[in-house]
Amino acid sequence: MNKILITGGAGFLGSHLTERLLNDGNEVLVVDNFFTGSKQNIAHLLGNNRLEVMRHDVTFPLYVETNQIYNLACPASPVHYQYDPVQTTKTSVHGAINMLGLAKRTRARILQASTSEVYGDPEVHPQPEEYWGRVNPIGIRSCYDEGKR
Repeated sequence: MNKILITGGAGFLGSHLTERLLNDGNEVLVVDNFFTGSKQNIAHLLGNNRLEVMRHDVTFPLYVETNQIYNLACPASPVHYQYDPVQTTKTSVHGAINMLGLAKRTRARILQASTSEVYGDPEVHPQPEEYWGRVNPIGIRSCYDEGKR
């Protein structure tokens, strides 16, 4: 049985992934600081004995045992990520570093979620992987764009 960690697991995508992975018979650890994620998104899953929920901010190291990590943690809405741009950037950058460190320690497979925002205001549609994008590094959205980049 897989023991799967989902950061941002109480968010929109994370909660749906949590439900799917539980339905597939996995043990799931949801980690969320509940800044934008909501306990209501996972309330219907709380009775499942293969689910554990932990309030934690991924900008700080996490010491758990896991063999798969889905790193989804980061506010994705401009109204939320612009509230504290420095924390938004730290969530993406420090969160990725901390989850990669955890993956290395536990030899877990990791999926690092990103966004098309890394391309900024692209001149090419759809964006191939070799496209570098057109991001404003000092714009109002840059905390999210550059953090994900």
